Amino acid sequence: MSEPRVVVTGVGTVNPIGNIAAEFWKNAVAGKSGIGPITRFDATDFYVKCAGEIKDFDPYAHMHPKIVDRSPRAVHYGLTAAQEAMAQAGIDMSRETPERVGVEVAYMADSGYNLRQAEIVERRGSRRIDPLFAARTGPSAPAMQIGMVFQARGPNSSAHSLCASGTDAIGTAMKFIKLGYADVMIAGGTDSCLSSMHMAGLDILGTVSREPDPTIACRPFDAGRSGFVFGEGAGIVVLESLEHARARGAEILAELAGAGWSFNAFDQTAQAAEPAAYAMKYAMARAGVNPTEATYVNAHGTGTRLNDPMETLALKLAFGDHAYDLPVSSTKSMIGHAISASGAIESIACIMSLMTGVLHPTINYRTPDPECDLDYIPNTARDTNVDVCLSASFGLGGQNCCLVFRKFRG
Repeated sequence: MSEPRVVVTGVGTVNPIGNIAAEFWKNAVAGKSGIGPITRFDATDFYVKCAGEIKDFDPYAHMHPKIVDRSPRAVHYGLTAAQEAMAQAGIDMSRETPERVGVEVAYMADSGYNLRQAEIVERRGSRRIDPLFAARTGPSAPAMQIGMVFQARGPNSSAHSLCASGTDAIGTAMKFIKLGYADVMIAGGTDSCLSSMHMAGLDILGTVSREPDPTIACRPFDAGRSGFVFGEGAGIVVLESLEHARARGAEILAELAGAGWSFNAFDQTAQAAEPAAYAMKYAMARAGVNPTEATYVNAHGTGTRLNDPMETLALKLAFGDHAYDLPVSSTKSMIGHAISASGAIESIACIMSLMTGVLHPTINYRTPDPECDLDYIPNTARDTNVDVCLSASFGLGGQNCCLVFRKFRG
């Protein structure tokens, strides 16, 4: 018995350049930056002064006040994106078997909330901590909340592989469908790491951009890049088996054809090209795609001094000479690095490219770097024939995950 094909029937996102998927895509194609001065906390003592913050978002407009009051910001983003994705997919839970609908949503932590609770315990005593602390801080908090809202009783968990988490979650959700545990999976990632504690840790590590001008702070693959910029947000997709989607007459946006995972086993912070290339090659092999068939790569593209040359080399190892003909761009150049949400938002960019035939640019690309010598779609979107997209994510600790999306053809 062959494995079922897995298709995408809905997408939803909340991020610094769009609080719905259509707005995000319009601004991504236009090369609009969502990066600006930090307002969430006092950044006076930090080298970095900017981030990709979400603007004009009112959680009370999207969910019950009790959910807002009892959950951290990342849950608000994830649930809102899930509602958009489920609405587009047209899933009517009253017609579904709840045990056949699952949730796989990546989430790291709300460190700002954790820091506040630690201060409460220190200053006011252990009896004054939030009674819902355990439920609010667990990595599965967004997945649980989404599952409760939609009464989805199938598999429910949270992938956690640092910067690769959102991609990992979508790939894991695909496996649940292929292995027969679910017909529908709500999958993706959500995060809001914009806190002084997270910023301090990465600021001292030297991985965060020190560019004083927010408009050009994130410069993936550019010779003048100085590090990544923090972002926040959520990206959610609805995955279904092809048989299930067809049976209910769903509109199919794209096919999720394959996924590949690897681990560097190398260093706690530095990344390695060979394992990254393996994840790409394995994803294509699982998808039945020859590397020469790929038409676009949505890169991890953080803008750090080490990642971008490593990723460039990994692309050459995975695609051979075809790498020089392959358009590559970084969504992070516009929204920053949303950690657990990044790969999921970037997957949505791939899906939108397949639907529209447009590739969004890598903005702030000014000066070529001899170590980064591929086609990074500099500054201006490109109309082209898009058939097979690869979304690549490489976690800080060496956990890699890549997905292959392709245009759906019966």
